[in-house]
Amino acid sequence: MNFLENVIARAKSDKKTIVLAEGNDIRTIRAAASALEQGIAHIIILGDIDEICKMANEENLNISEATLINPEKDERFNDFADRFYEMRKAKGMTPEKATETMKNTLYFGCMMVKLDYADGMVAGACHSSADVLRSALQIIKTAPGTKLVSSFFIECVPNCEYGADGVFLFSDCGLNENPDADQLSEIAISSAKSFKTLIGKEPCVAMTSYSTYGSAKSEMVDKVKLATSLAKEKAPELNIDGELQADAAIVPSVGASKAPGSPVAGKANVLIFPDINVGNIVYKLVERLAKAEAYGPVTQGIAKPVNDLSRGCKAEDIVGVIAITCVQAQAQANN
Repeated sequence: MNFLENVIARAKSDKKTIVLAEGNDIRTIRAAASALEQGIAHIIILGDIDEICKMANEENLNISEATLINPEKDERFNDFADRFYEMRKAKGMTPEKATETMKNTLYFGCMMVKLDYADGMVAGACHSSADVLRSALQIIKTAPGTKLVSSFFIECVPNCEYGADGVFLFSDCGLNENPDADQLSEIAISSAKSFKTLIGKEPCVAMTSYSTYGSAKSEMVDKVKLATSLAKEKAPELNIDGELQADAAIVPSVGASKAPGSPVAGKANVLIFPDINVGNIVYKLVERLAKAEAYGPVTQGIAKPVNDLSRGCKAEDIVGVIAITCVQAQAQANN
C-alpha cells in the first residue's frame, strides 16, 4: 500500500467533513464526486448551487450526497459576519466590511471550520496561496503552542532504500521565504509532528545545509546550526540533528563518515531546508528526476486543517489533499 492509498484508507476509517470552497471550479466538483464515491469524507461544496448542479450534470457527476451551500443565502450568514466583525474589530473591521468579506467562500468556509460545522477546508485551485492562508489565519488562527504556519511536501521516491522506504517529508518548500533560526526550528518541530501523523513512523529530522558539522563556515551555516540547537531545546524528545549535507543526512555510509555519532545522519526521513529557494528547487528536482510522487504543499501549524492547492492541480490531486486533510483532522481530534 503506497502513501496515498494508506492515507485514503485512514480517512475512510473515521470520516470527517471537509468543506470545498471553490464550487465554481469543475475540478472541485469532479474531486467531490470521486471523494464521495470512494467514501473518503463527508463533503460540503460552497458556491452558486445552480451552477454547481449544472456543472455536475454536464459531466454526469454524482454529488447527491454532498451538502451544497450558497453562503449569502445560508441561515448562518449574518451570525458568521457578526462573529467575524467581533474577531477583527480591533484591527479596523467594520460590520459592513465583515458582511462583504463573509460573501467570500474562503472566509465562509473557514468560519464553518472554526465553529465545527466542518473538520477542515481545501481550497486554492482558483485562489492564491496568500488568499487561502490569510482567511485561515484571520479566522482559525495558529495551533496552540505554534508560532509559525509552514508548508511541506511528502515525496515518495520509487525503488529507494533511503528515508522511510523512499518516503520523505520536505519543508518548507512553498511558504516561508527566508526563515530565521527561530522560525526554522519551528518548521522542524511542526514537520516532525506532521511526518508522524501522516506516515505513522518515527521522524528523523535533518537540518540541511551545504556544510556538515562545521565543514564550512558562513552566516548561512550559522543559521542552520542555531536552528538545530533551538529545535533540540524546544523539543528534546524529537530526533533532530544538523547541520547536515543532503548525502550525509540520507546515506548511511556518508553519514557515518561525515557525522560520526549523529543520531540522524544516514537515517533522515524529514529534510528541513534553510530557505524556500532550496526547498522548492529540491522538491521539483526529486519529483522530476527521481520520478517521485509529490503531495503538497500541505499546511501545518493552523489550529484546524486548511490546505492549499496548486492552481494547476487536477481533480485527483484535490482528492489526495481531501484525504490528507481528513487524517490531519483525525489527529487533532485525538490530541
